[in-house]
Amino acid sequence: MHDPGAETARLAPVIAVVGPSGVGKDTLMAALCQAEPGFETVRRVITRPADAGGEDFNAATVEAFERMAGQGLFSLSWQAHGLSYGIPAAIDEQRSRATGVLVNLSRSVLKTAQDRFGHLIVLSLTASREVLAARLKARGRETAADQSDRLQRARLNLPGGLDHVHVIDNSGPLAETVQAVLSLLEPERV
Repeated sequence: MHDPGAETARLAPVIAVVGPSGVGKDTLMAALCQAEPGFETVRRVITRPADAGGEDFNAATVEAFERMAGQGLFSLSWQAHGLSYGIPAAIDEQRSRATGVLVNLSRSVLKTAQDRFGHLIVLSLTASREVLAARLKARGRETAADQSDRLQRARLNLPGGLDHVHVIDNSGPLAETVQAVLSLLEPERV
């Protein structure tokens, strides 16, 4: 008899990195992968132009994204900020070889992600409003009005019912945040 729970138990946890725009999610994920060789990141599929900058992602047209979703090529997908985001089904293969799989998720899909992946650890990054504003301005991807909208959404709460949530202040030096995260995750990855 096949026990899907036993199969999930052998897979590495999915480590959802969430937080407002400008909080440093992608920077932290890259630094964690350098500090912990067993970690891997998931490259999201986004209906954003390939030259939009920012994170490393696979660009898709709306039509291509919908076709991929229809073919079951995503483990998880959602809409946010006028874009579609997808987590490739290949995440399960990554989980079979990694010690942890880092993925940038929207707070709105965390409960669905926990239901889908089983062992989900949430790293909820925060930073002061001043730090967020400076980072958004420095990256130069949004208009001043878009930056203001993103700062307003920065204080949104996480959904209830999540099993493993850690709130991490990422206002300071990256090395300190990396060390804090690794210390928190050590007992959770066993």
